[in-house]
Amino acid sequence: MRTLEDALIKGKALLKENGITEGDLDAWYLLSHYFHINRAQYIMHPRIAITEEQYRRYLTLIYKRSEHIPLSYITGEQEFMGLNFHVSEDVLIPRQDTEVLVEEALKVSRGKEVLDLCTGSGCIIISLARLGRTKSAVGVDISKKALSVAKENARRLQTDVTFLESDIYTQVRGKYDIIISNPPYIPTRDISDLMEEVKNHEPVLALDGSADGLYFYRIIINGVSQFLKPDGYIFLEISYNQAEAVSKLLREAGIVDIKVINDLAGLNRVIRGRYKKEEESFT
Repeated sequence: MRTLEDALIKGKALLKENGITEGDLDAWYLLSHYFHINRAQYIMHPRIAITEEQYRRYLTLIYKRSEHIPLSYITGEQEFMGLNFHVSEDVLIPRQDTEVLVEEALKVSRGKEVLDLCTGSGCIIISLARLGRTKSAVGVDISKKALSVAKENARRLQTDVTFLESDIYTQVRGKYDIIISNPPYIPTRDISDLMEEVKNHEPVLALDGSADGLYFYRIIINGVSQFLKPDGYIFLEISYNQAEAVSKLLREAGIVDIKVINDLAGLNRVIRGRYKKEEESFT
């Protein structure tokens, strides 16, 4: 007779054999996901009997993780800003670092019209619309498959967001109070050095920032004069070493009050600024 404990022990062993970092934790998450149990329930009843079929199905998930498929793609979900988002290999997995981006935008989002470029799973714009009392929310992505995931997340989380299939600004109309984005920003040459889970499974389209990693920042920032209202805000996620270069692009586009915000590890993660009012002048 198989038990929950038997399954967990086997799962941990297989992930360890395959060099999965934090394999013990991943084995537990997959057990919790498949059997719909929490930690307290398991601790109280680790010897609950399971069928051979249940045992095999759980190990199927373990084998997937052994192949370095990200945990979130196996479970199909990822928590972000306290909300549960659906994810697939058509979108980047929402990361805790990106919560810094959303938290900064939440400080000024109430009653604002917000445009999210490179929306992916929709985690940024949906979080802002749900938590930030925005006036309107628009998410843009070039990928139809990503937009399908984003629309499903908006439906599941009962959030009013408009999604557009657009190559950055090509299908966007009007001006917004806030432009926000976590664009592809990894230099092409660096993608091969990423973790196996990332480079082999997450969409390259959402990672590759071209030769210097700044390609999408240039496009987004160049569109500020057309799509951001005077006195509006721009929020961008950046890599730890891009603050100086992106700050320069922002200044050249008329952005003032530029500020770099660190993530929990103390690394540069977010840059924000304000589009100068038309009547303002600077020396």
